Amino acid sequence: MKRRPSQNPIPTTNITSTPLHSIPVSLPFLFRFFYFRPVIMSQTVVLKVGMSCGGCSGAVKRVLDKMEGVESFDIDLKEQKVTVKGNVQPEAVLQTVSKTGKKTSFWEAEAASEPEAKPAEVVAVA
Repeated sequence: MKRRPSQNPIPTTNITSTPLHSIPVSLPFLFRFFYFRPVIMSQTVVLKVGMSCGGCSGAVKRVLDKMEGVESFDIDLKEQKVTVKGNVQPEAVLQTVSKTGKKTSFWEAEAASEPEAKPAEVVAVA
């Protein structure tokens, strides 16, 4: 028996015109979808890495190339500074670069290490 299109139509929902609360979605699905997805925003992580040669920077490059979430990175051998940008956690980047065997720590902000500039005193000349 051949079915006509009008017989037993497949139920569909027009999402554009239906309120969201009436769309049948399983609650466990929503829970898994939203609860178990960590939200990591793109951020910049700056590290101080003890590098003395091109081989050292090459080792850092190799581990960062393999790291998930890394969008870009810059290795400054002269300043021993590694800047990583992407959807990454700072601790994860630190641990990954530490696997190279190089001494690794978070880069301290230059503003915090420099003493505050005091305003110049004004002296009246008579």
